[in-house]
This record gives sequence, C-alpha cells and structure tokens, in this order.
Amino acid sequence: MYQLLIIAGNLGKDPEMRYTPSGQAVTSFNVATNRSYTDGNGQQVKETTWFKVNVWGKQAESTHNYLKKGSKVIVEGRLICDPATGSPRIFKRTDGSSGTSFEINASNVRFLSSKDEQPDNAQPAEDLPF
Repeated sequence: MYQLLIIAGNLGKDPEMRYTPSGQAVTSFNVATNRSYTDGNGQQVKETTWFKVNVWGKQAESTHNYLKKGSKVIVEGRLICDPATGSPRIFKRTDGSSGTSFEINASNVRFLSSKDEQPDNAQPAEDLPF
C-alpha cells in the first residue's frame, strides 16, 4: 500500500529549522489551503485547512533559507497520524480547548513564489492551531 498527499497553499509563518541529535536538518512550517464555494442558501463560504509540514535533510535547509510567511508552495508527502487513534494528532490549546493537527512528512516541496514575489506583508494567520 502507498499513500501520497499533495497540497497547495501559503505558509502561515516563517519556517523553523532545527537539527536532530544525529545532525540531520528538519524544517517545520504551516501551510494554509483555501477553498471557496456557494452553499445551498446561496451564501459564499470560505474554508481554510491548516497543515503542519516537516521536511528533512538537504531539502529542509533550502526550504528554511528560501521560504517565508506567505510563500506559495506545493507539498507532496505522507499524512502522519496519531499512533494511538489513527486520526489527526490531538493537542490542547493554551486556552485548554482541544484541537487537531494534520501533519505531513514531506518528500518534495515545490516553491511557487519567486524571490521577487515573496510577500512582505502576508495576511496574519489567526486560526493557526500550532
């Protein structure tokens, strides 16, 4: 069996890079995907889904150096599920409420924004769950 998830969206904040104890680079960032549609009552509905993305190795370094908040990307990878439930990861927010997180281990990240197109004033991501 094989799993491949492909998302296209914008980074909600600048990527964060760290190194594992063995020295391997890992970069994490959040991607917002957007969908607009008209519901049964004729009302416009805007829907945003957030994904936490982890990128490893050399691609982690280039992702960290190139991308910033608002960058457009296509991410290919596999969905990481909560080992206990098989569902999205469950977490507690600072206000004590529960939330879920869709997480992806990326195998490929395609940069869609050129350096000149990188927004300096990207829209804030108030509903970021992480």
